[in-house]
Amino acid sequence: MTTRAPQGRTRPGAADLQVGRPGVVWALPAALFFGLFALLPMVLVLVLSFTQWSGLGSPEFVGTENWSRLLDDPVMLKSIGLSLVLTALGVVTQTPVAMLLGVWAAGHQWNRAVLSAIFFVPLLLSAAAVSVLWRAVLDPNFGVPAQMEWLFGDGNLFGNQSTAIAVLVFVSLWQFTPLHALIYQGAAKAVPPMLYEAAEIDGAGRVRSFFAITFPQLRNTMITSVILMVVGGLTTFDTVLILTNGGPGTDTTITAFYMYQKAFRGFDFGLASAIAVVLVVAATAISLVMVRLSGYDKMRSELEGV
Repeated sequence: MTTRAPQGRTRPGAADLQVGRPGVVWALPAALFFGLFALLPMVLVLVLSFTQWSGLGSPEFVGTENWSRLLDDPVMLKSIGLSLVLTALGVVTQTPVAMLLGVWAAGHQWNRAVLSAIFFVPLLLSAAAVSVLWRAVLDPNFGVPAQMEWLFGDGNLFGNQSTAIAVLVFVSLWQFTPLHALIYQGAAKAVPPMLYEAAEIDGAGRVRSFFAITFPQLRNTMITSVILMVVGGLTTFDTVLILTNGGPGTDTTITAFYMYQKAFRGFDFGLASAIAVVLVVAATAISLVMVRLSGYDKMRSELEGV
């Protein structure tokens, strides 16, 4: 007499859990959207950079004249340097603050939720609203500097290059730190608790645990955050427009603002398009270099394809 095996449900093995990658059809809507609203405009801007166009009529092909003008333009070269300086200062100031705030927000403090909501309020405001707010607060005639001359001198923080740049860096720090803190918060929550438990058994305190466990675990998150800061810093426009208007003189005229000046004040859309191409190439090149040097491109998920 033979016995039959029970008809109960068997647990699938590892081979049964493996699922193939989605087909090309799944990526088609996103690819069409990206091509229509990203690639096509970039191609049109590249073509326009070889033309002379005031915004009216038909563009006139002028070859590489716009690119030659850029190479001989001292304001353009200065704007590139200012963009790099502001971007570097933004990374240096925002990264440590955002990391510490994000790690703290990932904890279990009783007041964490309330304070996190307060810290993230600037993230809900537009860059234009933030710039208008701080322009009023730092107004040299009616703002805080005018009431605290013992600290701010004549109160005109927008009157020289160093203080104007400091204001731009501070406003960017105030506005964008919550975004990156939110990124770090999610990454810090993903750190396995057993690592901290083992460190506590070994006698490690909070500071030692942060540098030995948390900080290394946030490495790839930091790379992502810094790349976002670099791209955002190179393309910053509205903050400069409202706070300093590129002044004093051209001391805060960054590349994105200079592109706006050439296009919508000088009506030289051909030259402005060439500046836009420079911005795209610079941001892409810097991002790719950071990805390759950091090894971020070699990351692989253990759950890939599951």
